[in-house]
Amino acid sequence: MIKSNLFGVHEGYKVFQYELKNTKGMIVKIMTLGATITSIQVPNKKGNVTEVACGFDQLSGYFSEEYKANAPYFGCTVGRFASRIKDGQFSIDGEKYSVATNDGPNHLHGGIKGLDKQLWQCVNEVSSEVGDSITFQRKSNDMEEGFPGNVVIEVTFTLMNNNAIEIVYHATTDKKTPISLTNHTYFNLSGFKEQIGNHQVKILADEFLKADPTNVPVGEKVAVDGSILDLKKGKLLNEVLAELATGCEHYFLFDPSESLKKVAEFKHSASDISLEVSTTEPGMLFYTGYFTSDALKRESGDQYGRYKAFCCETHRFPNGPNIADAPRVFTTPDQPYTSTTVFSFN
Repeated sequence: MIKSNLFGVHEGYKVFQYELKNTKGMIVKIMTLGATITSIQVPNKKGNVTEVACGFDQLSGYFSEEYKANAPYFGCTVGRFASRIKDGQFSIDGEKYSVATNDGPNHLHGGIKGLDKQLWQCVNEVSSEVGDSITFQRKSNDMEEGFPGNVVIEVTFTLMNNNAIEIVYHATTDKKTPISLTNHTYFNLSGFKEQIGNHQVKILADEFLKADPTNVPVGEKVAVDGSILDLKKGKLLNEVLAELATGCEHYFLFDPSESLKKVAEFKHSASDISLEVSTTEPGMLFYTGYFTSDALKRESGDQYGRYKAFCCETHRFPNGPNIADAPRVFTTPDQPYTSTTVFSFN
């Protein structure tokens, strides 16, 4: 069942929110500004629903001074290029390009007005036996935020009746260009009753990309074996956070093939809610929210802040245009961009 309502007005344009609800009572809400997930409500063992995503129930929440100053990117679709590009510089076939530097010396998440800050258009709604599906589209002009190519991007969200959220990305371009898209939802399976330390985390990766002093990978791969970041067999997040000064903000490496594979799993024993992540992407930036402002909270009272939620940003290599062996960084007119990530709840 798909419902829509006027969520507010931004820069003179109407912002709509769509609500998807499956046969088990799970609800996902997505707004057209930034193709942003504003709420994920998952059935719990008591027969009610638990809110597990950071977001706001009113559009004004995304424009508070606290939110704008902290810029946590709650729930939005990030692009044209997710994560960081070193010094905002890259080359394509010998031609140099400069993009906005909005994170110290580096480019972050598509720039000053990336896809997360733009209005998307709903171009399709489908209800079937599998679930409810909605498609948003955004056209990004040549040299927008410094990126070459006229690009048409579509993202399709499907709430399946098995309590999985499938996110499928598709993009075409008329010029070779770097594209890396992701969803930036923050999760807390306790329903924000506590910090994320009591979540059991499992990430099926043998390596991660080491970041330089400005927090950008430049190509060096590091094995997780013997370190706190070896999460293949599962660890309590408390154990991980105790050893890392600012928590996790690491890009874990998976099989680079385009097959859909399970890459991570999270469990919270008290709520009995679990989350499984599958993706076609070559890696995932796992972020535990150290820098999220404690001043942010949902209108219902759900409190956000440091270590109150984690992100699973499945996307192409951070700084990929500057890393020689980074897979599928560039999209070309004859090779469209495709990507799928699935968040499955139990």
